Amino acid sequence: MQKHNPEQAMVKIRREFGEHGGVTPSIARSSTFTVVDPGTMPEIFEGLRGPEKGGCFLYSRHFNPTVDVLNRYLSAMEGSEAAVNTASGMSAISCALLQLCVHGDHIVSSDTVYGGTHALLSELLPQMNIHTSFVDPSDTSGFEAAITPKTKVIFTEVMGNPTLKIADIPKLAKLAHDKGIKLVVDNTFTPLIFSPTVLGADVVVYSMTKFINGASDMIAGAICADKDFIYELMDLHTGRVMLFGPTMDPRAAFDLIQRMPHLPLRMQEHSRRALAIAQSLEELGAPVLYPGLKSHPHHELFTSMMNKEFGYGGLLTLDCKTKEKAEKLMSILQNKEEFGLIAVSLGYFDTLMSCSGSSTSSEIPPEDQEKMGLSPGLLRVSIGYTGSLDQRIAQVERAVKKVGLA
Repeated sequence: MQKHNPEQAMVKIRREFGEHGGVTPSIARSSTFTVVDPGTMPEIFEGLRGPEKGGCFLYSRHFNPTVDVLNRYLSAMEGSEAAVNTASGMSAISCALLQLCVHGDHIVSSDTVYGGTHALLSELLPQMNIHTSFVDPSDTSGFEAAITPKTKVIFTEVMGNPTLKIADIPKLAKLAHDKGIKLVVDNTFTPLIFSPTVLGADVVVYSMTKFINGASDMIAGAICADKDFIYELMDLHTGRVMLFGPTMDPRAAFDLIQRMPHLPLRMQEHSRRALAIAQSLEELGAPVLYPGLKSHPHHELFTSMMNKEFGYGGLLTLDCKTKEKAEKLMSILQNKEEFGLIAVSLGYFDTLMSCSGSSTSSEIPPEDQEKMGLSPGLLRVSIGYTGSLDQRIAQVERAVKKVGLA
């Protein structure tokens, strides 16, 4: 397991030129690629040749030159040996877990995960006889107690969706490696803020639809890991990414390539504004939760793992207790104050807000929501960076006062 080194964890800058010297990479839209020597084709299918094994491309569901540039950008950012891009965050999670687990295997997962991930683990994978035990992400001993001889994976989000609970990645990595199993970490909420690979994770997954993209105009995912695992995922015979086919279009890859250089600036501003708004709400006595506040139960743990130059992230929650009060607050914030938009997802340049229990976590049964600490009125707010900060603070202060939260 690697130790956290802040200097090592700093984002690396990687830029590649187009094939004719352009300052942006070229878009290779071809679905298939020619070979000069007929004898090369069988070697590609046997796995003897590839983009990094002789420079051969075969078919864009396998490897594509433009998507490969984005793969290299992501691995440079994450500090991993390699990466592969997929068509969505859920496809990245599904392919990674199904590459690591087969019939009869077991997963120990945080109980505070995205609703789609929870449905995958609790409803779909059991149909393949892959079962999951859910535990509190902030309790490392709970993960250890749930491990069985059949456990192959520990899965967690660094910052849980939507309760913002924080998992101790270095401790989970040590636990996993001591037990001979893999740690898979979803870092969608906190790109750059955390470097899970540096903290010891074996596989890191992203929904790049969110902060990495930043414009809420495409769906995309990524898996970052060592080269051996990435090549397993792309194997022509057993690779889950290759055979399930969640292929990223090269035009989407190009758009993401163009946005990654300003991801650090965007994350810093999301964090700066979220902290200021959270501090203002806390001073009013509103039920706000934000990891940058000392009142957050895992503030010290977050601080110990973070890359400090990127702040505490762009997400905060307001516990309105009831769905009705949460909906009333959202209506005021959107339709009266123009503070943000009622919409699922996050990481957009405008503020997005939703009542998680009845939206992005609705796949999770009510009794499990209660167990994980998800209130029916929990409002998840992804703070954007449009408008002046003073204006946004005044808007949210007026709104919480109108609904009696302050």
